[in-house]
Amino acid sequence: MTTKNTIAERVADFLKRYPPFQFLEAESLLTIAGQVNVLYFEKNKSVFKEHEKNHGMFYVVKDGAVRLYRTQDNEPKIVDICDEGDLFGLRPLITKEDYELSASANEESILYGIPIDLFLPIALEHKDVSNFLIASFASNVSDPYSLEESGKLFTEYSVERNSEIFDLQKARYSKNILTCPPETTIKIAALKMEHRGVGSIVVTDDDKPLGIITNRDLRDKIATGKFPITDEVTSIMSAPVRCFQKDLSVSQAQLIMLRNDINHLCITEDGTPDTKLLGLLSEHDVVVSFANNPVVLLKEVKLAKRTKRLREVRLRVAQLLKKYLDQNLPLSQILNILNEINYAIAVRAIELALKKMETPPPCKFAWLALGSQGRKEQLLYTDQDNAIVFDDVPKEDYENTQAYFIQLARHITRALHKVGYAYCPADMMASNPRWCQSLSEWQKQFSVWILEPSPESQLLSAIFFDYSYVYGDTLLVTKLSDSILQTLDRNTTFYRVMAKDAIRSPSPLGFFRQFLVEESGDHKDFFDIKARALMPLIDAARVLSLQHKLRNINNTAGRFERLAEVEDNNKEIYENCSYAFKALLKFRTRQGILHDDSGRFIELATLSKAEKLKLKRCFKSIHDIQELLTIRYQLK
Repeated sequence: MTTKNTIAERVADFLKRYPPFQFLEAESLLTIAGQVNVLYFEKNKSVFKEHEKNHGMFYVVKDGAVRLYRTQDNEPKIVDICDEGDLFGLRPLITKEDYELSASANEESILYGIPIDLFLPIALEHKDVSNFLIASFASNVSDPYSLEESGKLFTEYSVERNSEIFDLQKARYSKNILTCPPETTIKIAALKMEHRGVGSIVVTDDDKPLGIITNRDLRDKIATGKFPITDEVTSIMSAPVRCFQKDLSVSQAQLIMLRNDINHLCITEDGTPDTKLLGLLSEHDVVVSFANNPVVLLKEVKLAKRTKRLREVRLRVAQLLKKYLDQNLPLSQILNILNEINYAIAVRAIELALKKMETPPPCKFAWLALGSQGRKEQLLYTDQDNAIVFDDVPKEDYENTQAYFIQLARHITRALHKVGYAYCPADMMASNPRWCQSLSEWQKQFSVWILEPSPESQLLSAIFFDYSYVYGDTLLVTKLSDSILQTLDRNTTFYRVMAKDAIRSPSPLGFFRQFLVEESGDHKDFFDIKARALMPLIDAARVLSLQHKLRNINNTAGRFERLAEVEDNNKEIYENCSYAFKALLKFRTRQGILHDDSGRFIELATLSKAEKLKLKRCFKSIHDIQELLTIRYQLK
């Protein structure tokens, strides 16, 4: 009698819960599972090191966690932490190269090693699998420019150097193909290419592709004198041709070209050379296919003449967000892209609003983003939080100057509302005179909040301490920041007040490690991931960053990463907090997209066991950072 509960079946049951294995049919998955290497690693034990020869496999975390890092100045710099279901070590699979990062067990871990020779043919034949792999690899490429120059990778770029993201849209191929029969001479084929102005010609027999000739073939085989121009095309054509069906995606085409070192794909009826030729996909077509990437969207924002156009771009950004989450890209990559576009939209809204004003601004000013946008953590649609600081003017001109900027702010907030950002329910917007003030008035305001703290000032300062520059005069923002830091030195007990506020929300888990849920109201029995998980980390990062006078770092994960550099004795706590925050924010974003809401309140019954375990793993960092604050600021 056959035993059903075999090791291979147990491995397959685990793998099928995670991408890209969830895209495979049961038979293929079981084949892979039967060849998996089950590996045990003690904490801190190395899996592989930088520049180490590849192991012929990539890895999946079964239990525990693995940290990926590179060595800089003889110090390990953590790139990412992989936990249950995450893949790493993909470089040998994609580029046949050795490892560029080091990997070691962050805790006691069990890994599955997937043999590359077994997995690669399956990946190439499954669009969703290859899409996922190419995107996962791209998110961790350290130097995409050199890869592109060497022809190993086709990438699209956002503003940040390491923010390359691969698009999953269908590849657009040419249907008007230049062809010739096999008896055609090379000279005639070259003349046809010159007449049509194309770089390739497909050799066909009865509409079926036999081979292909490109400009490179003419250069390497004819111009060098290796073959006479009077020979038939079959003497220099590349054969057999690589074929595929018409529904392949851009990233899948990239992967096939990459692995086969080719620049063209023939599209046939069934994906083989034995059926009719339908089209030709070239390397150039792949590059042109990137019509909806971040760079294109940024260009559209800058050229927008109306708010309606900005809204259309923002809707496409929402589609990109979902796509990138489906690709399981690191949150830092997603944030880099979306923040650049969000800021570009805000800048363009301000520029369009300025054109509506009858006169130019009476003095210098700066537009500030507050809250989640100020921290550059805005993924889902949120309400507006913004402010204006303008240059000091004579007392008699203050009222008219403020009125001008309030009117400007109304144009801007109205435009942002049309784009999709709701008005702030508490009216914390630059159109409110309280949040539209001169530099001196803002300095006075912050002094009151810091020197005379109250419950209201705590709430307001928590929002305003996360401001970031969007548009206007940067010197005004610098002066405001200088003033805040100087005022903080006059009342160091304010840090204690902020720290106390940061630990007001207890651990998200109860005594028996159950989730603490809402006990009443519209969201009774739901878990509030914002208040119980994200805000404790946001508040802790803020107070610690202010105490260390860290400038120009408003992002919570970035703050923790910088704190890890300045406090070596607490490095592990801060790095874990950074990772936990990104994981929690990504989780909330997924929930928001799934339920078409803010993602704040989560119905626990809808989560899988693996999702609950991932959440609970993040909660340990909340406990650790709150304990650190309690000890440092003597909160007991």
